[in-house]
Amino acid sequence: MKLILVKITKTFPGQKVFRDISVEVNKGQTLIINGPNGSGKTTLIKIISSLLLPTAGKVVFNYNGKDLTGSDILPYIGLVTPDLFVYDELTAFENLNFFAEVSGLVVANFEIKLAQFGLKGRGYDLVGTYSSGMKQRLKYILALMRNPPLLLLDEPMVNLDDQGKSMVEDIIKSHDGITVVTTNEKENLKYVGGREIRLGE
Repeated sequence: MKLILVKITKTFPGQKVFRDISVEVNKGQTLIINGPNGSGKTTLIKIISSLLLPTAGKVVFNYNGKDLTGSDILPYIGLVTPDLFVYDELTAFENLNFFAEVSGLVVANFEIKLAQFGLKGRGYDLVGTYSSGMKQRLKYILALMRNPPLLLLDEPMVNLDDQGKSMVEDIIKSHDGITVVTTNEKENLKYVGGREIRLGE
């Protein structure tokens, strides 16, 4: 298993975000995308997830000996981002069942999942009643639902209390695939290892 970024460049009209980013990340490693706000961290993680096309370059995910590019990577990704949408008008159970169904998964024991992520007893509550931190926890359950080999975490500590941050640290440490993390907080780098890309310098 390997994630390869080959000379990734992204420009918008009148603005160059980043240029010629290349890196290789192997199974069991974590890639840190570090930089201040506005440096392009979220843009790069969207390119890795194939939700956004690069201006130049390519992303390759080698899985089981096969090189995957573009939307072929999507089934192997778990994504947590502030932009990820959950349905406020549905309960947590309804959200989980909906996303499992559209992903073609048969998942049981959602009660156990909710309890593991600090949401015990809240499965029948509308997600619109959740705090921002509780919604973030629900996003982690959704992202990990299919045991993704490629886990992408955009600002993974946002809206979380100390217990939630510890949960994220455990997820990163225990994930046996490839993990990509964006952060603008250098102190968050203490819990991860592997490769690093610094943007905005």
